[in-house]
Amino acid sequence: MLLSILLQAATTGVGLAKLGAGLGTGLAVIGAGLGIGKIGQSAMDGIARQPEATGDIRMNMIIAAALIEGVALFAVVVCGFIL
Repeated sequence: MLLSILLQAATTGVGLAKLGAGLGTGLAVIGAGLGIGKIGQSAMDGIARQPEATGDIRMNMIIAAALIEGVALFAVVVCGFIL
């Protein structure tokens, strides 16, 4: 199926750069969503095991999620420049 999409893009003149930019953007967003979900899951497990460390775990979770979000935004912007 992917091969047929690539062949259609090549024959209609869309260009593989735009197709690659679209795929790259999608992969960056999906990866960021999975990463932030994994961070949230691990934080909830940690809070359930040690409720007294809730503040520290929450702070570290927010910092890590912000860093992942920043990398994902950077990837989307770079892919947007290709378009």
